Amino acid sequence: MSGPAPSAESRRLAPGRLVVATHNAGKLREIRELLAPFGFDTVSAGELDLPEPEETGVTFEENAVLKAQAAASAADLPALADDSGLAVDALDGAPGIHSARWAGPDRDFDRAMRNLEEELQKKSATDPDKRTARFVAALAIAWPDGHVETVRGEIEGTLVWPPRGERGFGYDPMFLPEGFDRTFGEMSAEEKHGGDRNDPANPPLSHRARAFAALVEAHVEP
Repeated sequence: MSGPAPSAESRRLAPGRLVVATHNAGKLREIRELLAPFGFDTVSAGELDLPEPEETGVTFEENAVLKAQAAASAADLPALADDSGLAVDALDGAPGIHSARWAGPDRDFDRAMRNLEEELQKKSATDPDKRTARFVAALAIAWPDGHVETVRGEIEGTLVWPPRGERGFGYDPMFLPEGFDRTFGEMSAEEKHGGDRNDPANPPLSHRARAFAALVEAHVEP
């Protein structure tokens, strides 16, 4: 991982112009929805025609930092990046940081879900207790001076087949969050990201919403 070393001192981000370091329309939509209450003026790396850095990290956090630092340096603005994916227990954590790559260069997640199901079948993972998985989201904020902050959110669940629902994006139609009877693909954005970051009894649901709650708590100016 290249770039300036992050400072040990924690930093908070003030509302203002912010680059969302993604070219993924579905991810951009979710991030903008989550940022909406906090007064940020967002522009995506895709809208700025910024190049996508090679994701050479071995963890979600490392790849999020790579993307955030590249966008912050290129745009000379603070940048927020997400690296997220699905970790399947029966596949030893795969696809993990390679979740998007399973969809191919055309980002065909219907194909990615078929590939995932084929791998589960090879493992004879047909019963729900053999199909456990978690969504993971790591968020990184980078400033043009090289300072970086990171947080993580996770949600446990089970994989279903066939996929259910046409909402969300990526592997959402396969993912049944623990304690629910509908997949992320069947939930509205409000349901998927719902909850109250200030109420421990009713936390945000999705991995990205949980990561955002941690981000806002630690690194966004009130």
